[in-house]
Amino acid sequence: MNIAPNSYSRTHKRLLAAVASVAVAGALGVGALTTGTSPVLADAVRVEAPQMPSFADVVERVSPAVVSVKVKAKIQPTADDGSDDQDGLDNLPNNPQLRRFFKEFRGFGDQGGQNDDGHRRFGHRDRNNDQPRPVAQGSGFFISEDGYLVTNNHVVEEGTAFTVVTNDGKELDAKLVGTDPRTDLAVLKVEGGGKFTYVDFADDSKVRVGDWVVAVGNPFGLGGTVTAGIVSARGRDIGAGPYDDFLQIDASVNRGNSGGPTFNLNGQVVGINTAIFSPSGGSVGIAFDIPASTAKQVVGDLMKNGAVQRGWLGVEIQPVTSDIAESLGLKSNNGALVSSAQDDGPGKKAGITAGDVITQVDGKDVASPKELARLIGAYSPGKSVDVTVWRDGKSQTIKVDLGKLPASDKQASNDQDQQPATPAKPDSLADLGLTVTKAEKGKGLVVTDVDPDSDAADRGIQPGDVITAVNSTEVNGAEDVTKAMADAVKSGRKAVLMQITRDDNNRFVALPVAKG
Repeated sequence: MNIAPNSYSRTHKRLLAAVASVAVAGALGVGALTTGTSPVLADAVRVEAPQMPSFADVVERVSPAVVSVKVKAKIQPTADDGSDDQDGLDNLPNNPQLRRFFKEFRGFGDQGGQNDDGHRRFGHRDRNNDQPRPVAQGSGFFISEDGYLVTNNHVVEEGTAFTVVTNDGKELDAKLVGTDPRTDLAVLKVEGGGKFTYVDFADDSKVRVGDWVVAVGNPFGLGGTVTAGIVSARGRDIGAGPYDDFLQIDASVNRGNSGGPTFNLNGQVVGINTAIFSPSGGSVGIAFDIPASTAKQVVGDLMKNGAVQRGWLGVEIQPVTSDIAESLGLKSNNGALVSSAQDDGPGKKAGITAGDVITQVDGKDVASPKELARLIGAYSPGKSVDVTVWRDGKSQTIKVDLGKLPASDKQASNDQDQQPATPAKPDSLADLGLTVTKAEKGKGLVVTDVDPDSDAADRGIQPGDVITAVNSTEVNGAEDVTKAMADAVKSGRKAVLMQITRDDNNRFVALPVAKG
């Protein structure tokens, strides 16, 4: 049978289209093409890559040990003038509409509603001012099976009644065992309630910058909340107190996390949330933790004695700058320079004097004044320690029986009368940029003028300051200063160390000796 050219062409095109469909179907993995059969799609993209560590196992184990801490206190009435008006309306203008609005806003009127406890109001105010009111809310964690728990001092310091809320929602009353404001730690004890899941403190000396950590707490009163991050830094000093040695973490920590624990991946407490750096009040990824080693020692004392008793050396100290180290012949600026020794302190009784640089305590190096405070504070009162000092160009060891740290820091007494008597002729110490005159009773030199372009001005020396010693030698005239400078040059030193008294406080300033 003959086929017309046009018909042949159409038939040929249909055959080519069918072959192309089969080829496409094969490429997509379709086994057969049948009418009404849905096409089989390609598999979704999947990437095989290393997975981040999950914190779920850690959180599951430690969460029962973490609690929310609710603090209440008895609030005294703001006015106690004996008047009969106890609604607090005496200071409002005599405007009936305003007073009615104020009463309704405060809930004083008979509105047919209910109080928070479910009882109906009957048109009068509850005048029981002795009931504790909420004043603070934070976090905490159990450290023993019988109910001892840790939180921050600033969480509980204003409280008279304490309630802890466990991870499963139980509310339990607790009593305050003890607080330590210097480290911002407190211990509570839950009475009864059975046995509690508790956690241990880690050895934070093994914590490294970059380690993963998990913070668990009660931010903004939301209850058990978990955030994760890393240790950002160690040994942070934020000016919170004499024992600052914080871990810095970048896990999100907010208001309400105070007193809550930060865990390592083994479920041990490496630190306790105590402060955040935040211009806005919310988390910006910089939080500070009390290290576990500090907390463990303080908490142990609080559980045993209800308070912390620290050793006391009785000296005022300042940092050793590079200039001061140079003036004293020290190889480094480590240590703590004694600016004064208190008359009734154990340090002075043992022989420590102003101008000494404390470099070691019982063989442990002292890197800074903060380090010295931590080392001495770690000892109990009455403990005998060996204090190594740098004096007169050499080291010597002094045995000191530590005292008990007073409740408030004492200021060193200074028997010198610092009211200068103006003599007829001031003396010039031109090489130092100072003009001085003898102090009353001849004890020291009073600075009467300071060259604004001098090193003395740069280091903060002011008119009225009293120079009491140079390189540990008392000075009573300008010639004493000149001699001390000459001796320093002969010894190859580039600076002299001046002891300055201002407002009954001592400090040391290193001044370069004259050039040439």
